[in-house]
Amino acid sequence: MKFLQILFVAIVAFEHIYFMILEMFFWDKPKGLKTFGHKLEDAKNSKILAKNQGLYNGFLAAGLIWAIISENNFKEIALFFLICVTIAGIYGAYTTRKRKLFFVQSIPALIGIVLILLNI
Repeated sequence: MKFLQILFVAIVAFEHIYFMILEMFFWDKPKGLKTFGHKLEDAKNSKILAKNQGLYNGFLAAGLIWAIISENNFKEIALFFLICVTIAGIYGAYTTRKRKLFFVQSIPALIGIVLILLNI
């Protein structure tokens, strides 16, 4: 495994740990409200959905960490979870109409995919 491959997988994993924390614990707090651009009432009404969404982000992070610590299947595991992250970022950017989401979530995952496929 090359350093850059592991680095980008780790970056994407840490991003999703951060997303999980924001969505599960700070959704209706000042940091979450500012990050997601919600009003307090709307955030309180959608808090349960956000916790669920945060849990899924935690699963993505766990899968990426699994890839890093895997001795035999780094490429396969990392590619699967990076592709999941990429699709989630594309879908999220499309459905929320927030292009920034694509750049924050999908671009690092796409870079990781390219690095792995090119074996860089």
